[in-house]
Amino acid sequence: MKILYGVVGEGMGHATRSRVVLEHLLSAGHEVKVVVSGRAHKFLTERLASRANLTLEEIHGLSLRYFGNRLDKSESLFENLKKAPKGIKKNVEVYRKVAEDGFTPELVISDFESWAAFYALNHFLPVISIDNMQVINRCRHDKAVAKSQGLNFRIAKLAVKMKMPGAYHYLVTSFFYPPVKKRRTTLVPPILRPEILAAKREPGDHVLVYQTAGSNEALVPTLKKLPYRFRVYGMGRDGSDGNVTLRPFSETGFVEDLRTARAVIAGGGFSLMSEAVTLHVPMLSVPIEQQYEQELNARYLAHLGYGQWAPELDRDVISSFLGRTDELSHNLERFERHDNAMLFACVDELIRRRAADEPGPDRLDAEAMGKWAPDEVVEPEPALAQSSEV
Repeated sequence: MKILYGVVGEGMGHATRSRVVLEHLLSAGHEVKVVVSGRAHKFLTERLASRANLTLEEIHGLSLRYFGNRLDKSESLFENLKKAPKGIKKNVEVYRKVAEDGFTPELVISDFESWAAFYALNHFLPVISIDNMQVINRCRHDKAVAKSQGLNFRIAKLAVKMKMPGAYHYLVTSFFYPPVKKRRTTLVPPILRPEILAAKREPGDHVLVYQTAGSNEALVPTLKKLPYRFRVYGMGRDGSDGNVTLRPFSETGFVEDLRTARAVIAGGGFSLMSEAVTLHVPMLSVPIEQQYEQELNARYLAHLGYGQWAPELDRDVISSFLGRTDELSHNLERFERHDNAMLFACVDELIRRRAADEPGPDRLDAEAMGKWAPDEVVEPEPALAQSSEV
């Protein structure tokens, strides 16, 4: 089958899991054209450009700006407006190229990427959504966990809902499994890159720190006050300062430090969090302020007893967390480690149903995929072409 695959470029988690799905599609004999923006384009090009039956097109995507550990909404808006004229022109050019180069997709798969979904809408093609973000909109959350009465929740839910409406089916990757409330939705375990699947847990005495805001110069002085060894990624430099070792980015080195870490301190991004949970490494999550999806991930992490979360990072928070690592490690033993077989089976089944011109299923039956029941469907959606929303 010919498949158009869209990958959003903001945040590398979308690219790392899309690589896994793309490799599966290619191994199954499908022909794939990938449209991708941002750093994700470089990542996928380096790993997949030489593969037969795959082509990549770079598109323009939205970007976010941060001040410290806070999403800067005004700066993000300004930057995106400034880049919009050239970005729109580029995306129109790619649209024409895809439409005119003889590649006629029969299906679109999107990891939270709007360009591919727009192409599907204009060409009456079904969309399979594969991402973690849809858990906000398509599942029912305990108010104590999700703060569902808050304004941030309502804004995030609306944004996610508008991003990918009326898909043929939604595959939602998650390490937590809230009840599914909407049709055509299936929860699957975290999508794991090969390096994580091959990693074996061997706890050491160092703490892995992943710092996404390289401007946080207060981090190292704070860590130096604590009686632990820290290995820090994301500061933009390397070297040692007492008990703190600054590491340059290395995929191999990072996985090695993760699997042997006593614990992890990072933001609220889903990919690293799911990898830590999978490897049974306790995690302290400090989600980016104004990023509700990250806060939801962090709250579930703490709710399940797999880690701890805090709105800000300081000496007392770190000390409290590292004093609980034995308890949290014990709790993590409850988490059953999965490979990607369940995801691949779902993708293959959806492609088979689409090839047979069958409507999108309400759910796909497998363990730990969530639960759909007719009386839980509370928000019917307008459907794109070929979807079966009621």
